[in-house]
Amino acid sequence: MIPVHVIGMGLGPEDLTARHLKIIEQAQLLIGGRRHLAYFKDHPGKKKVITRDMRGLIRQIESQMHRKQVVVLASGDPNFFGIGPLLVASLGAENVVIHPNISSVAAAFSRIKVSWNDATVVSLHGERPEKSFLDAVARDDKVAVLTDSRKTPGWLARQLIEGGYEKVRMCVLENLGTPEERIVWYSPAEAASEEFAKLNVVIVLRSDTPETAQGSSLHFKDHPRLHLGTPEACYHHEAGLITKAEVRAISIAKLRLWPGLVLWDLGAGSGSVALEASLLLKGGKIIAVEQNPERANDIRQNKKQFKVRNLDIVQVKLPSGLKALPPPDRIFIGGGGRDLLRIIKAAGDRLNPGGVIVINTILFGSLDRAIATLQRLGFSTEVVHVQVSRGKAMPSGERLEALNPVWIITGLKLET
Repeated sequence: MIPVHVIGMGLGPEDLTARHLKIIEQAQLLIGGRRHLAYFKDHPGKKKVITRDMRGLIRQIESQMHRKQVVVLASGDPNFFGIGPLLVASLGAENVVIHPNISSVAAAFSRIKVSWNDATVVSLHGERPEKSFLDAVARDDKVAVLTDSRKTPGWLARQLIEGGYEKVRMCVLENLGTPEERIVWYSPAEAASEEFAKLNVVIVLRSDTPETAQGSSLHFKDHPRLHLGTPEACYHHEAGLITKAEVRAISIAKLRLWPGLVLWDLGAGSGSVALEASLLLKGGKIIAVEQNPERANDIRQNKKQFKVRNLDIVQVKLPSGLKALPPPDRIFIGGGGRDLLRIIKAAGDRLNPGGVIVINTILFGSLDRAIATLQRLGFSTEVVHVQVSRGKAMPSGERLEALNPVWIITGLKLET
């Protein structure tokens, strides 16, 4: 069986090496897009245009590769969101030779003279999920986007505006490597109504700048950046009714979060735990339950400010309303007052086997009763006592100021 050669065209024929050209010259069946085949209109071999019928293409290659030299021309680098992996999976790695070249994303970053070792690349070709783009922008400072005929740079700009990212910078790089190459920077508002060439790459750069405010808390210009232990001052919240940053970080660690889980935040207050948990629950779902309408509005404002997309807000008095929610894998209870034990029982009954419940309390009575309730429900339990003191500036130096001590109760629901 003759190996199939897959050759990356880079930005165009100028990027092909002498070795590439020799392999193409020897091809008996030359496969590629119309644009790529047009570069080799005088080639003597049989030509095949790549269409959307990839199964048909694979069948034709399989029928020819036993007796003919098949060469496939690919855009950019064949292994970078290209046809390379499909051919390897379909034909077998031993039957495919891949020749890399310059990818459109590498070329785009070189044009704007920005490093891309820390960039995220999102492809919106075909049926890839659209939300992956805004998820990447919410998380990362540099995002490169491979668009298609429907999800154009204008469409991306409108998505950015709807998602609250009006202040990012967009660079649209059209027709890279051709005489029609065009590179223009836009705001999302400027790009939203523009028409662009079919061949393009978009780079989105965020410009949030950290700056140190008075005191020890880290704040952010224009838009705060969400992170574990985000300072309380960055949240909309009713005075004092927010899980303190240090306790929040420990509580989230005790929840044992990973992507894809469902988390309930009961008595959510400002939603600070739910919001920071979203950093670890990619592809998962978070439901913040809060009965107080003003606090529920705080959660909505915080959700919008931090651009968290997988958080739902339910306004209901606990423990009623829990039966209508999807069963959770994790539960955080930061409030509950006199109804705490009823909430623990109702929530614990809905928790999936192997799930974790974490409860914060500052009351002696609640500590004992919460542990006893969890153990009656068949949970294994542990308790951590957290005492946090923060530095406070004084005229002649700095002293420590203690916050309220908190008990963090963790319950593990045993598998049945």
